[in-house]
Amino acid sequence: MGKDSKVRPKVNVSPYVHFMMDFRNQMREQQPNIYYDFTEFSRKCSEKWKTISKKEKKKYEALAKRDKDRYQREMRNYSGPRRERRRRDPDAPRKPPSSFLLFSQDHFEEIKEQHPNWTVAQVAKAAGRMWARCSEADKIPYEERAAVLRAKYLEEREAYYQQCQRGK
Repeated sequence: MGKDSKVRPKVNVSPYVHFMMDFRNQMREQQPNIYYDFTEFSRKCSEKWKTISKKEKKKYEALAKRDKDRYQREMRNYSGPRRERRRRDPDAPRKPPSSFLLFSQDHFEEIKEQHPNWTVAQVAKAAGRMWARCSEADKIPYEERAAVLRAKYLEEREAYYQQCQRGK
């Protein structure tokens, strides 16, 4: 691969990954005929990582820092294609909410009033617990609303795809 290569630079790795690679090489040298499956190797590696000194960990942290600097330097010089998020067509119909999401929307304000200091994630977890405790009969109205919205979405999506086909 020459200087004009468009191969994306190899991503930098953490101190622990540098340690794992080093540990794997040591194990292969000491016990070349013994095979460890990934789970067993990971467990041994994790145990060893917990026991090494801070001084030894600093060595791997320095390797990781050098690796990160290398990656950033190579990315500055990289002219190949960048990963871009696929842009959503604003005219495309949006997927409908699930029965749980409809339930959550109905109960969000109620939970937020009871616990005004909670984050959105905490409110969502509480709604999840409420949903899990609901009986099947209590879930039916939300499931019916979700089914109606899903059918409407499928019709809109089909019409959208037909429109896209005619536009080509």
